[in-house]
Amino acid sequence: MRPPIIRVEELSKRFTLGETRSGNLRESLVGAAAALLGRTRRQHAAPDELWALRDVSFEVAEGEVLGIIGANGAGKSTLLRILSRITTPTGGRAEIRGRVASLLEVGTGFHPELTGRENVRLNGAILGMGRREIAQRFDEIVDFAGIEAFLDTPVKRYSSGMRMRLAFAVAAHLEPEILIIDEVLAVGDVAFQQRCLGKMSEVAHSGRTVLFVSHNMAAVEGLCDRALLLDRGQVAARGDVRSVIAEYLARAAVGPTPDGPIARSADGGLEVTTIELVDRDDLPLGAVQSGRSFSLRLDLACAAPLRRIGIQLAVNDALGARVAVLSSAVAGAESDLQPGTHRVQCLVRELPLVPGAYTLELKVLAGSECLLFERRAAPLLVEGGDFFGTGRLPPEGWGGRCLLHQSWSIESAKSDAESPA
Repeated sequence: MRPPIIRVEELSKRFTLGETRSGNLRESLVGAAAALLGRTRRQHAAPDELWALRDVSFEVAEGEVLGIIGANGAGKSTLLRILSRITTPTGGRAEIRGRVASLLEVGTGFHPELTGRENVRLNGAILGMGRREIAQRFDEIVDFAGIEAFLDTPVKRYSSGMRMRLAFAVAAHLEPEILIIDEVLAVGDVAFQQRCLGKMSEVAHSGRTVLFVSHNMAAVEGLCDRALLLDRGQVAARGDVRSVIAEYLARAAVGPTPDGPIARSADGGLEVTTIELVDRDDLPLGAVQSGRSFSLRLDLACAAPLRRIGIQLAVNDALGARVAVLSSAVAGAESDLQPGTHRVQCLVRELPLVPGAYTLELKVLAGSECLLFERRAAPLLVEGGDFFGTGRLPPEGWGGRCLLHQSWSIESAKSDAESPA
């Protein structure tokens, strides 16, 4: 059995808050300049320490695509910087076999006075591409970036989006044994993001080893074989990508705030104080079964009269993708509100969602004007139920998010011999 292409053993990284230097050449130069200008830390101040990583251990097999996820500040970027040999660890070790290319800070090395054509060659060289390799891939890079008309224009005249597109195009056409990617799928417009995702999918399925950091859980699930969850610098979970994502989302789940309103308008004149799931007897529900009817109940308060008020509740899945929208305006139930408290209720018939954890996104509108918005207003937990009336539940890993009422028939096809003359 071949050894892993990446082996990390008890890797740790400690930062001293307020200290400029951390093993990075650029930061060392900044620290030296600060010292010359007399802007060093106070001599007698007690330093504060931050452990960005603490005893992190894992292995990556050759050809595996590992997703690394976690909240901001969990240590993901620090880990990748160490593996890319940009930053030195405080303790532990990391063994890497093979040529490594890193997409950490897309656009690093671009010179504003040089043209796009010149910067492709310069940036490719910085990222480790040879002159012949750059020449062979030049047309492909330019076509991918979609900036051919501006190729001989100085980069300083590019928009920020154009610079990012060109930088990503160069970096995405590297062919190392190991590719390290840190949140680069957010560059450019929607069409270009889709192109980036397609390129990353191509790389992930080409047999190369990939470490992929992203807050886009759908991309992580689609690209990765396994996942690693970091929490405050330590490994919190590892293994199957879906189970690790589920653990991350469970840790990140935000429910109603018990000590205040769920959401408040910018001027403070409108508040939503509660969102509840209730059954036909008006009793609270902790979860809803597929195929069962239930009601969503909201309590809101306004300080002044409001006209043409509409409530919108979007149902988002665990990856943040929208699967359904409930809208009082679309249903013809806009209302004028007088100052005071009000109760709003929406009946959902035969819930057509597969089991899973969902989130309700809340928006309150006055006509087309948005008065109040809350991305994670309340959780919606859906459990298995007899949606089809057959006593059978959709199997785990069923796929999709919606259940559709359906009717099937099977008939024997007549052979040619049986067909009437």
